[in-house]
Amino acid sequence: MRTWDWLATSQWGPWFKLTCSATTSAATTSKLPSTTSKATTSTTLKTTASTKTSTSATSTASGTFAKVSGTKFVIDGKAQYFAGTNSYWIGFLTNNADVDLVMSHLQTSGLKVLRVWGFNDVNSIPSSGTVYFQSLVPGGTATINTGANGLQRLDYVVQSAAAHGIKLIINFVNNWDDYGGITAYTSFYGGTHQAWFTNTAAQAQYKAYIKAVVSRYANNPTVFAWELANEPRCNGCATSVLTTWASDISKYVKSLDPNHLVTLGDEGFNPSTGDGTYPYSIGEGVAFADNLKISTLDFGTFHMYPESWGVNATTWPTYWIQEHGRVCVAANKPCLFEEYGYTIDHSVEVAWQKTSLATAGIAGDMFWQLGDILSTGQTSNDGNTIYYGSSDWTALVTNHVTDINASGK
Repeated sequence: MRTWDWLATSQWGPWFKLTCSATTSAATTSKLPSTTSKATTSTTLKTTASTKTSTSATSTASGTFAKVSGTKFVIDGKAQYFAGTNSYWIGFLTNNADVDLVMSHLQTSGLKVLRVWGFNDVNSIPSSGTVYFQSLVPGGTATINTGANGLQRLDYVVQSAAAHGIKLIINFVNNWDDYGGITAYTSFYGGTHQAWFTNTAAQAQYKAYIKAVVSRYANNPTVFAWELANEPRCNGCATSVLTTWASDISKYVKSLDPNHLVTLGDEGFNPSTGDGTYPYSIGEGVAFADNLKISTLDFGTFHMYPESWGVNATTWPTYWIQEHGRVCVAANKPCLFEEYGYTIDHSVEVAWQKTSLATAGIAGDMFWQLGDILSTGQTSNDGNTIYYGSSDWTALVTNHVTDINASGK
């Protein structure tokens, strides 16, 4: 599960940031860089007799590729606003029945898109059967794991999603240390987090990993979009560093696969000067409007965590959501409200959803994070988790999907 620790921030006043304090299946967790974010963690996952994976996930599936039309997404031929969620852990499950159970719950609930981790990088080879996707062992050779305890686990997620009519956003690397992240690369290639974006050797391997993943599903419309990273930041850098990197990598992804949408996966920092609060600053090296102008990025993403960012959860979010919608309308691209959560009181998120649905330029929203009961028990609970079948699920999923359908958007 994700755990949250309060730490004092820097120049942004007396609020706090969140850091991860637990271990992951791919690497031990270290303090999150910079000012804020969430972290993900899971118990060690080992393959079992149920991990046989069909190769059909890598071939052409039924359906059509997701597209954009102005500020709308087109899913299976229909321009619509969609509701979705996030599950970092589903690609690391080793029981296919658990994956199918989750997908069936998404399907019957009316959720359209699931965002999953397409990375799991390690700096030391884990014990036999432990799920990992790429090994970057210092002194060794970078190796992509395509075996039964590697990308074949992601194959089954894609296969199950296709069978249940769910689209997937798959990203390639984590800004944070959970499941390896940029730190896994810097431990192997050297350099700092900030230098990773321009480190020739590290970027060559990152591209090799992208190619390995994309090539498995390039002809499969189950993939909604490729995502360059989870919450990429370059703290203290000029915003041009991340923008140049995003332009290069998105162009590369499009060269491999022109069929699928591509997005950055950032938190949407600095969409404008705003109200002067931390998320409107340039300190994390992110310029949302500039990144949205990149021709090979099809839509924008933004996240929201009032606790972590030190802002009021009831009064502050409206303008944050609407400002991203404004920027997306100006760029004639959709905005996806890709992550949001509030551990203190989930009920406040209902208002966020209603604002998102009513805002021009916002084409979908995805709460963080999905919770369910599997054969091994309850999935990760980081305080933000919304569990299938709970009263929170009714408020944030059942009622929200009803509102979306009634809106005609």
